[in-house]
Amino acid sequence: MSNQYKSALHEMASTTPTDFWNDSCSISELEYAMEYGGVGATTNPVIVGEVLKKEMHLYKDRIKELIQEMPEATEDDIAWKLNEEMAVAGAKVLYPIYEKTKGQKGRISIQTNTKYYKDPKLLIEQALHFGTLAPNIQIKMPTTKAGIEAFEEATYQGISINATVSFTVPQALAVAEAVERGLKRREAEGKDTSWMHPVCTIMVGRLDDWLKAIAERDDVIVDPVCLEWAGVAVMKNAYKIYKEKGYRTQLLAAAYRNHLQWSEFIGADMALTITNKWIKRFNHSDITTEPRIDKPVDPKIIEQLAKHFPDFNKAYQPDGMPVEQFETYGATSRTLLQFLAGYDDLIRMIRDMMITVK
Repeated sequence: MSNQYKSALHEMASTTPTDFWNDSCSISELEYAMEYGGVGATTNPVIVGEVLKKEMHLYKDRIKELIQEMPEATEDDIAWKLNEEMAVAGAKVLYPIYEKTKGQKGRISIQTNTKYYKDPKLLIEQALHFGTLAPNIQIKMPTTKAGIEAFEEATYQGISINATVSFTVPQALAVAEAVERGLKRREAEGKDTSWMHPVCTIMVGRLDDWLKAIAERDDVIVDPVCLEWAGVAVMKNAYKIYKEKGYRTQLLAAAYRNHLQWSEFIGADMALTITNKWIKRFNHSDITTEPRIDKPVDPKIIEQLAKHFPDFNKAYQPDGMPVEQFETYGATSRTLLQFLAGYDDLIRMIRDMMITVK
């Protein structure tokens, strides 16, 4: 690493097309990431709850004010108002980057209510509302059948989407096709798309988690190294197809479990949303910043995964599963349940402040 760069992450951000974001709505964590070249941020119900637990001293007074300002509000109303305010605060920090890059960087994602994962109308309605909060807001919706419908319509309405709860090549392709339909409808009416920046997340580490769970459940013996490469293999395959088809959606890697989920993507026209913990780990690592995105995963690893895990084939092959199966895919089900539980935890924290026993 050259002395002119603060870390390997900083060098990557400065010398390659690969961007990284802060996977949190914490302002202090976002500012730290930006010191090393970070150009975006993401949130979800679990993240908001975790930030509150760590930084409640920063938000406690505001929550009490909201309770006073909104005397008839439910705990859900307060939670969503707080969620929106946290996203807007992050958007303000990132806005200069957004303006400088004409909308291609400098965004923060806010996630729709996970409970809407089956209802495209509710997803679209909330996405359009979130789109009014700040110009550099990006709207996260789950990559379910309903989500695919919502991605097209929200894109047509001018929303830059972030497809989340996504782990597979079929999901990534369905997202990109939906966005293209939305962009083309918009352009056919002479509406501007130049400042829009849609992204599709692949939660690479969560795919690894799911295959490890299958191996444990079904007593599958496989070279354990293979289970650290599944998400990387899927992302590289999706990236290759995206480039071949010229999609205008950018891929976004998320859910870090090891350095391969960063180092193997260096050099890609891709974004990486990384938690503060992993940003610090990568910053202090001695991994060289060299492009590896075009280096294929060892075919023997692909072969073992394909042989032992039908769910890997569903994730890796472009036609691995139809859109109707997206929400019942194991990694999707597990993540939806975690996001719903994270939302419940957030609501409990708000409720405990609204209802006190004296």
